[in-house]
Amino acid sequence: MINVFQPALGKEELDRIEKVFDSNWIGKGKLVDDFEETFAAHLGSTKSRVLTTNCCSEGLFSSMHLCGIQPGDEVILPTISFVGAGNAVCANGSKMVLCDVDRRTLNARAEDIEKVITPKTKAILLLHFGGIPCDMDSIMALADAYHLKVIEDCAAGVCSTYKGKAVGTFGDMGMWSFDAMKILVCGDGAALHFRDEELRERAEKWLYFGLETKSGYENSVAQKWWEFDISSFGHRAVMNDLTAAIALEQYKKLPMFMQKRAAVHRFYDEALGDLEWLDLPEPIPADCTTSYYFYHVQTKNGKRDQLAKFLRDHDIYTTYRYYPLHRVPGYGVTGKFENADYAADNTLCLPMHQSLSLEDTERVVEAIRQFGKQYC
Repeated sequence: MINVFQPALGKEELDRIEKVFDSNWIGKGKLVDDFEETFAAHLGSTKSRVLTTNCCSEGLFSSMHLCGIQPGDEVILPTISFVGAGNAVCANGSKMVLCDVDRRTLNARAEDIEKVITPKTKAILLLHFGGIPCDMDSIMALADAYHLKVIEDCAAGVCSTYKGKAVGTFGDMGMWSFDAMKILVCGDGAALHFRDEELRERAEKWLYFGLETKSGYENSVAQKWWEFDISSFGHRAVMNDLTAAIALEQYKKLPMFMQKRAAVHRFYDEALGDLEWLDLPEPIPADCTTSYYFYHVQTKNGKRDQLAKFLRDHDIYTTYRYYPLHRVPGYGVTGKFENADYAADNTLCLPMHQSLSLEDTERVVEAIRQFGKQYC
């Protein structure tokens, strides 16, 4: 089976983990600090604005508390979003307000967001779909005009930039995922970015029980280091040196990962471009970069589901991300989302990862062309 997503791990990660075992320290330690420093530099930011946590969803949930979103406040997010974003808003007791998206990029636009702003709106929880940057100039101008917080879900955008600046560094908070199906992987883990350094300090405490003091190993001030106070009823949601060790080795491979993913993207573009029944992804603007997380096509003939089944029958796994939140009964949201509905009914994510061989991509293309000959 050719997988739609797949990590690329090797001996380098195993060797780095062995060193962690030998150190006898597998909790949060120096390697976590090293990775935060490394990732901050990757973003063009500083460690005083970057913090790791155990998963991107924790970042979404914590953003409600850290950004001061209260029960009853309205938070706008695109209906094509990860379920973790919807759950984060609803679990906070806030009101999830959905907006439509561009039917081709599947990103929310400023005009989509502005249509649903009310006096109760307090924040925009934005998704950069598949690492494709949203139009941040217009969205940030809108947020400034209405005095709204901006939280950027960049889970798949580890190398995505907008006009030379990393996505996730525009808003009050941004977050990237390193789970098993992302690009840079470490099993589970995430990085958070904060526009305000003071917010990063509060987040560090929030993500470790709200403790005002550090452990005895780190606390060089207190004589009785076992005594402590708390500033909030926080969680324990941290990375550890095992996951950080993997992440540091994966980071070294990131340029190579991007080259391979870009090559797959170009191959699909060239090999499928003449199929009149298929829309390929929109070109990325010249002043932006993407992380090539998805390669999503859209059928023009209503045969997306049939195509997906045909490919699976030929040992090629595909999927659609993300199922629109307005179609999830548990949320109880109704409304008119024409573009999102079109996307949800016609979009298919093809295999896209750095472990794909030329033979794999040729098989994918040949199966799609075969389907077209038989059914289109």
